[in-house]
Amino acid sequence: MTLSEEDYIKAIYHLGKGLDQAVSTNSIAEQMDTKPSSVTDMVKKLSEKDLVFYKKYKGVLLTETGRLSALSIIRKHRLWEVFLVDKLDFAWDEVHEVAEQLEHIKSEKLIDKLDAYLGNPKVDPHGDPIPSKDGEFKKSVKRLVTELPIGSQGICVGVNDSSVAFLKFLDKNNISLGDTLEILDKEDFDGSLSIRVKGKEMRISEQIGSNLFLEVLEKD
Repeated sequence: MTLSEEDYIKAIYHLGKGLDQAVSTNSIAEQMDTKPSSVTDMVKKLSEKDLVFYKKYKGVLLTETGRLSALSIIRKHRLWEVFLVDKLDFAWDEVHEVAEQLEHIKSEKLIDKLDAYLGNPKVDPHGDPIPSKDGEFKKSVKRLVTELPIGSQGICVGVNDSSVAFLKFLDKNNISLGDTLEILDKEDFDGSLSIRVKGKEMRISEQIGSNLFLEVLEKD
């Protein structure tokens, strides 16, 4: 595959949320910031390579080959993010663009050695699961802070928004993956929440709460 074809395959996988569901060419065009006609041309090429199923007005669906190809690209991307953060001291809001370039490296031997060197990590710096070489990964049950009732506690396991601005907000407020977060109160008027993290109480907006995933802790 060309770099552009790899980008499309990954985009289709993410838009379909990794499920066996079709994705519209318009949503792909929006994701790739291009014209729908360009998407149609690319999808036809991918179909010829047995990477997608495509029917006009029915959307685009990854084949099993396409799904495994997408997971391979995602695996490389997330392993490189771990390497950049853990070994080169990049901040977690800096790594996405660099990993976008590194994910296109073809050498399987390099990626296998990178995985072993990093200790076979299961999640990337943003809490997203890293697929195995066979395209398998553990899907953890996680819920957004805004979806949980008052009194809930959970481990911060991921972000819904990996933008630089949001990640910098979390750093500024000393909120990290692995932290235990407790929901103390919710404001009916604007949906803002009072939370406790690392023994400190703080107020966050509904927007912040809708972008932070928790793995809920069972109460005794």
